[in-house]
Amino acid sequence: MTMNKSGSGSRLVYSTETGRVCPGCGQPVAACTCKLKTAIPVTDGIVRVSLDTKGRKGKGVTVVKGVALDTAALALLGKQLKAACGSGGTTKDGVIEIQGDHRDAVIAALQKQGMTVKRAGG
Repeated sequence: MTMNKSGSGSRLVYSTETGRVCPGCGQPVAACTCKLKTAIPVTDGIVRVSLDTKGRKGKGVTVVKGVALDTAALALLGKQLKAACGSGGTTKDGVIEIQGDHRDAVIAALQKQGMTVKRAGG
């Protein structure tokens, strides 16, 4: 049984048949498709790897930009690169950051996966 007043502008929040309902897609939360829809960023096809120290008290961080993957695949790639380098890091806003100067290892790992890679910034 669903409780919804027609014409009042209210939306379905809970149904006794399916449980909680996602406000975005209207599906049950267990079968929600909103989180699966992530846009792949538009890039020029070249992955750029650089070393960044700004705002990190002189500590170097390897930065990987321009990877044309959705957020889930980018997080998986970041995990693989961190394991290959034996270092920590993060994946946020379409950028992979790996602690330390691991540009050579990252470039080799990305080229092994068939990506076009350039060393950026010096």
